[in-house]
Amino acid sequence: MNKYEMLYVLEAAASDEAKEAVIAKFEGLVATLGGTVEKTDKWGERKLAYPIRFKDSGYFVLMTFTAEGKAIAEIDRVARLTGEVIRTVITKA
Repeated sequence: MNKYEMLYVLEAAASDEAKEAVIAKFEGLVATLGGTVEKTDKWGERKLAYPIRFKDSGYFVLMTFTAEGKAIAEIDRVARLTGEVIRTVITKA
């Protein structure tokens, strides 16, 4: 098992319940794929360096987790299909 960090940006206009649901979705997905979430840091709303999908700000979340390498492709796929996510990056820690 390797340690990874996933930084993702949610739409700032989404409701608090929607943001929490997406965060819980990714934490549950990691657990379903056999990994463990070590920590989830909610950085809050911040201004973006450049507009993404005509948005100037987003809600940043950093999730640190351990998982098998093959799980990363599935997590990335689900992130791209989730409507509230406007940008994501997964790196090996």
